[in-house]
Amino acid sequence: MERITVLLVEDELTLAMIIKDTLEGQEFIIHTANDGEEGLRMFYNIRPDVLVADVMMPRMDGFEMVRRIRQTDKSTPVLFLTARSGINDVVAGFELGANDYLKKPFGMQELIIRIKALLGRAFNGAEKKDHLDSRFEIGNYRFNSLSQVLSYGDVEQILSHRESEILKRLCENRSQVVNSQNILLELWGDDSFFNSRSLHVFITKLRHKLSKDKQIRIVNVRGIGYKLILNE
Repeated sequence: MERITVLLVEDELTLAMIIKDTLEGQEFIIHTANDGEEGLRMFYNIRPDVLVADVMMPRMDGFEMVRRIRQTDKSTPVLFLTARSGINDVVAGFELGANDYLKKPFGMQELIIRIKALLGRAFNGAEKKDHLDSRFEIGNYRFNSLSQVLSYGDVEQILSHRESEILKRLCENRSQVVNSQNILLELWGDDSFFNSRSLHVFITKLRHKLSKDKQIRIVNVRGIGYKLILNE
C-alpha cells in the first residue's frame, strides 16, 4: 500500500518523537514541526496527505495555522490533538476546517486508525463496492461516494472521508432514520458525548453544502438519528 505522508505539528518534543517513531514503524512518512509558524511553512513545502496538529502551541496556535491553510487548501485532512475538553473549543476547530480531533492522552493505535480513516484506508483489503453503487442523485445534486465528490451543475465540492460516509448512509436510507449511534461506532469508534457533538457539526456542514437545493433537508430525529428528505 502507498505510504501516507503526515505533517505532525507538536511542541511537546517527547510526544512528537513517540508519535514519529511509532508511525514510521507502521510505514508512515512523518515530518515534524515545533510550532504553528514552522508547520505553516512546512505544509506548503511538503504537501502532506494528512496534517496532525496540536492546538496549544507557541508563536502560532493550531487553530490559526489551520485557518490560514484553509484559505488556499480546503481538502487536505486535518486532525487536531488537544488537551482541551470544552465543547466550544472542539466546535471551533471543526468550523475552522478540521476533519477530526483526538483528546490527549490517546493511544497510538487510535491515532493510526483515525489517520487512515481520514484517507478512507481504515479497512485494508476490503473490497471496493461496484462503481455504480457509489453514485447517488440528491435533488439537483450528484454525489459519488468513492471519489467523495458532491456536484451541483458544474460546481464540484470535495468532501472529507467522514462527510462522504455520513452522506452515503443518508442516501442509502433516504426518507428513513439513520441511527446516530451506528454512525458513531462505525466512523468514530465510540458514541461518546464529544463524538456526538462532532457528528452534529458534520451534519451542519452537509446541510450547508446541500443548501443550493431547497427541497433537500437533513432532519434531526431527536434521540435517534438523522433522516435525508427530498420534498418533491
